[in-house]
Amino acid sequence: MKLSEHAEEILEAMWIAIEEEGAAFYDPARMQLPEDDAACRELTAKSLVELRHGMLYFRQEGREEGKKTIRRHRLAERLMMDVFNIKGDEGDDKACQFEHLLNEGVDTKLCTMLNHPATCPHGKPIPPGDCCIEARQQGDLGVVPLTEFRSGQEGEIAYIQTDDSKKMQKLMAMGVLPGNRIILVQSFPSYIFRVGFSEFAIDTALAREIFVRKIER
Repeated sequence: MKLSEHAEEILEAMWIAIEEEGAAFYDPARMQLPEDDAACRELTAKSLVELRHGMLYFRQEGREEGKKTIRRHRLAERLMMDVFNIKGDEGDDKACQFEHLLNEGVDTKLCTMLNHPATCPHGKPIPPGDCCIEARQQGDLGVVPLTEFRSGQEGEIAYIQTDDSKKMQKLMAMGVLPGNRIILVQSFPSYIFRVGFSEFAIDTALAREIFVRKIER
């Protein structure tokens, strides 16, 4: 469902207050919303919330939409802080901007790439999506560090997680780029992997920073 950014922010605030803090309703004064707030009118017009005695209440459809909205926000936090290494207030701000781009389908791909995280970087729960349930049922590891691969296992490089520019340049020079195929040749005493027709050896610390998606051969 397409909603304005402000309407999504109200749903997020309602989800936290009602579903996580145990409130029966949401007081618009907490967001300093005016009585004739356009986003509130948008949510009531789409039958997502009810406004009674100045307080906002979830309708069933609104509760489900709130769940999706808070899920997108917390997945965006994981992306910014875990993958892009943008921490603190800047990470929060970037996540707020990015979450509105995660329409249905994109959030599923992001969740899979992040290996279906259960919590945000602040420790708050990320409501599971259908992809999370299916992954658990199928035993699908999703995207994992290279250190979790077995010798002979093949994967597709998803991303590199490091804020060290020298490490990044070193790996990129080896052909460790998102989308490239990688085969783990051995994992002890060092990690040896093959990209294309070339083999490279790296230590465990560097191998942990290469995230790959398993490919069945």
